Amino acid sequence: MQRAKILVRGAVQGVGFRPFIYRLAQELGLTGWVQNSTEGVSIHVEGADHTLEDFLVRVESEKPPSSVIQSFEYSIVDPVGHTRFEIRQSDPSGEKSTLVLPDIAVCAACRNETWDPSNRRFRYPFTNCTNCGPRFSIIEALPYDRVNTSMRAFEMCSACQQEYADPGNRRFHAQPNACPDCGPQLALWDQEGKQLALGDTALRLGADTLRQGGILALKGLGGFQLIVDARNEDAVRRLRKRKRREEKPFALLCPSLEAVAELCNVSRLEARLLKSPESPIVLLERRNGGRSEGTARTLCASVAPNNPYLGIMLPYTPLHDLLMGDLGFAVVATSGNLTDEPICIDELEALDRLGDVADRFLVHDRPIVRHVDDSIVRVIRGRETILRRARGYAPLPVRYERELPTTLAVGGHLKNTIAVSVGKNVFLSQHIGDLETPEAFSAFQRVVADFEQLYSAAPERVVSDMHPDYLSTRWAGHAEALRVQVQHHEAHVAACMADNELRPPVLGVAWDGTGYGRDGTVWGGEFLLVRDRRFERVAALRRFRLPGGEAAIRQPWRTALGVLFEVFGASLFEMSDLLPVDRIAPEQRTVMSQMLEKGFHAPLTSSAGRLFDAVASIAGLRHESHFEGQAAMELEFTAERDVADAYPLEIRPGAECVVDWEPMIIEILRDVERAVATETIAAKFHNGLAATIVEVAERVGVEKVALTGGCFQNRRLTEKTVQGLSDRGFRPYWHQRVPPNDGGISLGQIVAAAMQVELDRSDQPDESSKGARSCV
Repeated sequence: MQRAKILVRGAVQGVGFRPFIYRLAQELGLTGWVQNSTEGVSIHVEGADHTLEDFLVRVESEKPPSSVIQSFEYSIVDPVGHTRFEIRQSDPSGEKSTLVLPDIAVCAACRNETWDPSNRRFRYPFTNCTNCGPRFSIIEALPYDRVNTSMRAFEMCSACQQEYADPGNRRFHAQPNACPDCGPQLALWDQEGKQLALGDTALRLGADTLRQGGILALKGLGGFQLIVDARNEDAVRRLRKRKRREEKPFALLCPSLEAVAELCNVSRLEARLLKSPESPIVLLERRNGGRSEGTARTLCASVAPNNPYLGIMLPYTPLHDLLMGDLGFAVVATSGNLTDEPICIDELEALDRLGDVADRFLVHDRPIVRHVDDSIVRVIRGRETILRRARGYAPLPVRYERELPTTLAVGGHLKNTIAVSVGKNVFLSQHIGDLETPEAFSAFQRVVADFEQLYSAAPERVVSDMHPDYLSTRWAGHAEALRVQVQHHEAHVAACMADNELRPPVLGVAWDGTGYGRDGTVWGGEFLLVRDRRFERVAALRRFRLPGGEAAIRQPWRTALGVLFEVFGASLFEMSDLLPVDRIAPEQRTVMSQMLEKGFHAPLTSSAGRLFDAVASIAGLRHESHFEGQAAMELEFTAERDVADAYPLEIRPGAECVVDWEPMIIEILRDVERAVATETIAAKFHNGLAATIVEVAERVGVEKVALTGGCFQNRRLTEKTVQGLSDRGFRPYWHQRVPPNDGGISLGQIVAAAMQVELDRSDQPDESSKGARSCV
């Protein structure tokens, strides 16, 4: 007889791991105990040598499907004479290193129960088990036990308690276990907070609100959603006006995969995503460009104006499933907030902030501990690329190859996330959003405090962006820990390297809208060579001015003027036939010319994202943007797939190559003058950029090329670049589990800061950097 002493670390709490261990031990006739701890799951098990060996092998091979084992440490010691196997009360002491699981979409078994009239959970919207349900949105502290969640206020009835205590039941130790007799309840409120109905009646009346063209604020899993009938043009327009969201596409919630297939082309991988435990919003191509017959035609135009893609998700909670089952048609399901604000998580807060938006409020009394938006995923070249990392993914960590000092990274200004490193784990927060409002900045501060408390993290270092005006950077300036700053695009490259487990040498292509450069200008079209754990800027797009500064982000015609001024100088404003010039009143042209000539309120930039904007305006596609990236998105959507020709760009050699776009701009102007189709212009633009990345890579001569930054959310650009690099023998990498946009900056900040520390400690150059050369 021997005793195995085991510590399992990873995502092993809230997934039925202890019940699994209990049943396995019972089956093998072993004695001992299993217990949750702040480190993971502790197991002491006694039995004969061969039986213990069977146990150890089967734990890893038969673990619950939603669990993730990061480490499985065990030692064989003398037995102490256990007579039975039991689940012990959790141990709250010790270092907090266990993984908090994301919220998990409703499983098939729970879904079936909610639709079964003979089941006691028939039409109960908070049905869950160990395989599904809320986790991250309800947990307050580790270890993951009911007393440490917002479910502690709901005392289980005898029937639920019996399930909870039965090793043969799938609700054995399911912490959010509840039923209609003892669990959370629904209520329908009007705009003043007056209760109109309770329970299933509230749900049915909420569905009626949507049928009648009303706007329903629904308290979901990680916050409120605003829901309207996606077929009702008046209702969707009313939502846009009240939410202050002019043209940015709305996400859709569909009742079934079959309903999705009527709207969009759905690949096997995309179908898997829609039905996965993460259940994100998936960007899908509309059938026949949105011109298909049948159900697709019933979607109103205001759902996603001028967009051949739809962001679609399936019901991921019993509440959503019941609502959509009753309705049977697609609805808009967008975040419950005003533009640039965080989503509401409390019903009283929702009344205050959304009282002028929603007509009815479908609420419940289970507190939401932290806001968690819906995640957004796009399949690019056969791989899942997360564009917004929140529900279903956060706060699972990215594993680094070595132990890291405890570090807090505060991210960027747009699409903000924060990250905390503990040991080898970098815990990336849920999407916080743009830090444009006091409400958003307050949400940022709450998430920082939340992560430090959840993981008992006392950061030794705080890492921020170099931009002095970012609110996150200013906040970091008041931190007591050692302050480190990481350049924006270096953070992008480091994030992509971590996402793909890359070591130097790597050529990072960091293309985005804006980022504060080391020379004080606005960067955004960078080629960064990583060697000896150093970042060297080996090439960049030719710079141009942004007249009006940030105003140019919202007005692509300004950016176009900045690009054209570099080509033609002051004579540009005599060319009245050019679209961007034609938009300016004659008396303003002199002012604009002086602004560009003298650089007054017209910063220099190398931004690829702004170059997209400029070309969209020059080609006559879009001169004004109503949301970030709109012009670039429409340029992507317009591009003709079968066009193989590419516009030329010139690479001027040097220690830092200059990628000159002037030859391309001249050709675009000629094509515009010849009335060449915009679809062709857009395609040749994308092809030219992709070919130029390949040419720079050939000059640098590093095999591994990492594509990162918001521009690589662009499916055409990414796929063309990956194909071109692969054809020339390079190994291209792009983002998968971490967003390529600024949502991945916080991870990159931690990794880049760690690389700098490792470099400082190293006496010798990194051997892996041999063979890399500057762009010549």
